[in-house]
Amino acid sequence: MSRQIKLLWDFRGAEAEKTAEHHVIHLKQYITAEKLELDITGFSMLNEFHSIAFMVVNESEMIAVRDRLKPHRGEVYQ
Repeated sequence: MSRQIKLLWDFRGAEAEKTAEHHVIHLKQYITAEKLELDITGFSMLNEFHSIAFMVVNESEMIAVRDRLKPHRGEVYQ
């Protein structure tokens, strides 16, 4: 099994949570359109003015996804 990478997008401001939640819709559309192996996405509010949206990809797919979607950061998913 290949390693999985969690790609993250940061959203800040009063509407950060709603923006992150909406961004997940587009991530799911991308997963479907590109027929990616994993379908793990979500969003989380870190505090009142900082939320994240994320998707998990196999390491073998990470570079292509990263170059197209330009996440702000990534980490190994466990």
